Amino acid sequence: MLLERIYDEDLAQASYFIGCQAKGEAVVVDARRDVAEYLDLARRHGMRIVAVTETHIHADYLSGTRELAATTGADVYVSGEGGQDWQYGFEADRLHHGEAISIGNITIEARHTPGHTPEHLMLLVTDGAFSDGPGYALTGDFVFAGDLGRPDLLDEAAGGVDTRFEGARQLFASLRDEFLNLGDHVQVFPAHGAGSACGKALGALPSSSVGYERLNAWWAPYVREDDEQGFIDELLDGQPDAHAYFARMKRENKDGPALLGPLAPLGAFENADLARRLGADEVIFVDTRDQHAVHTGTVERSLNVPGIAKAASFSAWVYDPEKESRPLVLLAPDQEYAETMRDHLVRVGIDTVAGYTPELDGLPMTKPAVVAPAELDSADATMLLDVRNKSEHTAGHIPGSEQLSAGRVLWHLDQLPDDGTIVTYCQSGVRNAVAASALRRAGYDVVELEDSYAGWKTQKLSQPAAASA
Repeated sequence: MLLERIYDEDLAQASYFIGCQAKGEAVVVDARRDVAEYLDLARRHGMRIVAVTETHIHADYLSGTRELAATTGADVYVSGEGGQDWQYGFEADRLHHGEAISIGNITIEARHTPGHTPEHLMLLVTDGAFSDGPGYALTGDFVFAGDLGRPDLLDEAAGGVDTRFEGARQLFASLRDEFLNLGDHVQVFPAHGAGSACGKALGALPSSSVGYERLNAWWAPYVREDDEQGFIDELLDGQPDAHAYFARMKRENKDGPALLGPLAPLGAFENADLARRLGADEVIFVDTRDQHAVHTGTVERSLNVPGIAKAASFSAWVYDPEKESRPLVLLAPDQEYAETMRDHLVRVGIDTVAGYTPELDGLPMTKPAVVAPAELDSADATMLLDVRNKSEHTAGHIPGSEQLSAGRVLWHLDQLPDDGTIVTYCQSGVRNAVAASALRRAGYDVVELEDSYAGWKTQKLSQPAAASA
């Protein structure tokens, strides 16, 4: 048996390629939407992808299940659990508790583990050539290394009202009745790692084991002592802000993401033509440099999505394809960089990249307004806006600031003043530059705090202590 983990650092998301060498067939679990890596894996191992499946309706990225099936002709399997409200809206075989996908001697058995979502499945993998029982558990967003999937996303991202409490009770039962009934030797492969907003304390380890989690996970004593209420209280306390784009991901993944098909090569724009299109507001420019470079000058009304590493996350904060259809033009040094950036954007359903330019010459430029920490008190701001997460704001913030995380700000403009200057900050300035670019494009007068909260703290610490009376 072959089991390979394909990890996306951008979204802290893992998918899995499970293959039977004897039969030359493979199953892919929780695929992302740019599917080339799975096809390359299949070619490298001389296998054919015959089935694709997923653990649940994802909220943080757009599923590649349909895309991979359309490309390979593989059969599609999705959860049939969770009740009528949580049935997928596209054609696929439904997996119910106890049912399995088989390739050669390998079986992948579905176990219903609700809590993170009502339809969630844990997939137990048995290599029949070596064992009669499962040796691997693909736990999706149920059990992570050192943590659990949050049960409040339906409230935060799907319009639910107080569903978090029932979700937490279901998680408790799923741990007690399903996960902890597995052998300690069973290896645990979750769908996310550190940095994901699908839990509050995800570990960076790529895998764990049932025995290790039974002994060391924060939740284990609660289940062992049958303390459901204590479990619920700790689970729900301190969950991070859910990004607003999660709601769109939920809807699109449930209905079935649009198929991309083969993507055309991206071409370079001539800047004279691009300047004309920008002047006519026909396209949106995306500056892919970091905040320090952007602050020296950027294209007017451009969005800042720095670099490739977190392009999916940041782009979904500032561009909503349900409300915006104008194509994107990327600042990129070459075609390869631009197309890699596009691969990240399609993971969150942004399919409108039209091309790139390697330079800024001849484009309408502006210099974003910034204020030094020492000058903040005289900035005459109508609002001081902290775009970090709630937990960061609670741990320490600039006095007088309001909190609205960068991944939610465009969806909550009603919380911002209609006029006046907004001074924004995050921890170091990266998220701040992303959010500020979106707010400027939306028409707000925004000034960024130079070096953000870290710079403000350094400046405060460097001030001499007030003389005692």
